Amino acid sequence: MSTYKYHAISRDGQKVSGVVEAYNEMDAAERIRQECDVVLKITAADDKEESSNFLNRDIGGNRLDIKAFTLMCSQFAIILRSGVPIARTVQLIADKTENKPLKRMLKKVGEDVEAGRAVSSSFAERGEKLLPPTFIETIRAGEESGALDRSFESMAKHYEKQAKTKAKIKGAMIYPIFVLVIAVVVVIVLMVKVVPTFTAVFQDLGAELPGLTKALIAISNFFRKYILVIIGVIAVLILALKLYGNTEDGRMKLAKLTLKLPVVGKIAQLSGASQFANTMAMMLEAGLQIPRSINITSKVIDNYYISQSVAKISGKLEEGRTLGSSLREAECLPDILTDMAAVGEETGELEKTLNTIAGYYDSELEQATADAVAKLEPAVLVVLALVAGFIVLAMYMAMFQMYSAM
Repeated sequence: MSTYKYHAISRDGQKVSGVVEAYNEMDAAERIRQECDVVLKITAADDKEESSNFLNRDIGGNRLDIKAFTLMCSQFAIILRSGVPIARTVQLIADKTENKPLKRMLKKVGEDVEAGRAVSSSFAERGEKLLPPTFIETIRAGEESGALDRSFESMAKHYEKQAKTKAKIKGAMIYPIFVLVIAVVVVIVLMVKVVPTFTAVFQDLGAELPGLTKALIAISNFFRKYILVIIGVIAVLILALKLYGNTEDGRMKLAKLTLKLPVVGKIAQLSGASQFANTMAMMLEAGLQIPRSINITSKVIDNYYISQSVAKISGKLEEGRTLGSSLREAECLPDILTDMAAVGEETGELEKTLNTIAGYYDSELEQATADAVAKLEPAVLVVLALVAGFIVLAMYMAMFQMYSAM
């Protein structure tokens, strides 16, 4: 995908500019029209311009620090609720923020707002790829409704909840990944360094070796001889998979494959359901209409197949279809979520229903991740024990045979 810069007129009549990732200029125009009424200009981003600013960037780039971002949203909500004007609020938070990417962005936004520009359009331009699309749309909805403080408050709760969920999942995965890495390193050291040492001793003695020991020596020799080739092949396969995943067809097929995998598929499905319910609830709370909320929600779902399936629902809703029936036809989200969304839509309590179902899927996602980790840990230990046992048994059998031959 390529990056395109654009100038357009938003739905509230403001001139906005920003960047969008798309496969070509027509695709970029289509994506921009989902948020803006009129597209004025589209140009391909200049890679030379990006590279010339490389030395001026902070180490770590412009990755969003979710904790600093959540704190920023909370500060906006508190200060705005106390009656401080938005321009002064932005300046106050910019002065207090220690996160450098956010600080730079807030200072520019402060200057724009001071000059009379709408805060949402300024964040959309100055935030570029730093800010999530839900942030921009929620602020825009808060401006339109005159409840900007409530918009920031709902975002603070949403992103804090999201950060806690991700932290729990990452924390659960640290130990098994650490054990797996150590196991791989230990096996490589044994095969490349330890086994050849014993092999030289056995060859000097000239005794007939057991079949198990011969197999171990053959495996060790293979690793020593082709270790660089093995690493190269793995690197090429990973690169090829990444390049294929960057294509439209590859991205879609890999996303579908992910959903079909035994353990990972369930986690991906629950993650998509959690992201859908949480984001839709926040968008509706901010005052956005369902079609627009669906369009924004589709952009934050990690799995590309679910994301694209949800995006297509927006067109059905604009044709007059209900959310429940559209979700059932899409068949991309769990039945419980689809049924609950339909009930919430019929009773007029869709926002409340989605908040309830979001809590359910957050809990299910944490439990599924914990179960996967619980299965992974013993599996890694068993594999490591089998490999180590094979090596030790092969060594001892050779030594016993030599001692008996003396």
